Amino acid sequence: MNKARTHFNNSLGYYEIGEFIKNYIMKDTIIVCIGTDRCIGDCLGPLVGTLLKDKSFPLPVFGTISDPIHALNLDRKLYEISLLHPSANIIGIDACLGDEDNVGEIQARDYPIHPGKGVGKTLPLVGKSSIIGIVDSTDANVFNNNNIRLSLIFNMAKVICDALFHAYHLSSSTLSDIKDCLL
Repeated sequence: MNKARTHFNNSLGYYEIGEFIKNYIMKDTIIVCIGTDRCIGDCLGPLVGTLLKDKSFPLPVFGTISDPIHALNLDRKLYEISLLHPSANIIGIDACLGDEDNVGEIQARDYPIHPGKGVGKTLPLVGKSSIIGIVDSTDANVFNNNNIRLSLIFNMAKVICDALFHAYHLSSSTLSDIKDCLL
């Protein structure tokens, strides 16, 4: 299992995550952002989805602040997405808990998200690849900890959004270069 890691305040963080995730963006890729707007710690996914849609990201995006994908509707939403995009390559986006020293870290990974794992829930895996943001320590054990600042979540969401745009443009350039070589 491979992954790229960066801290959200690294000025080249979007680049490092984008360089990794570009290999997982194809013409049938969709972005599925998981979380809820009812809890600051768990709103990273929906915030990323909202930023991507507001900036007209060229690939389909599911899971926004106004239409979140969370534990209560995950099965239904994944089913609906599979009907719309039966052979989709999904990149999952979610917040998670981690070590205290890693709070603020963003990871792009070549494996799916395990939604709810950090809080003991058993939910379906999401994506063939994923991007997660560590928003609090495992010591807290719940996302609604009063120590989580919205500014942390917002800044992490901006880095992830920029990384996905960067990755998309890199993958589009690569696909164009390959097509030109074949002609």
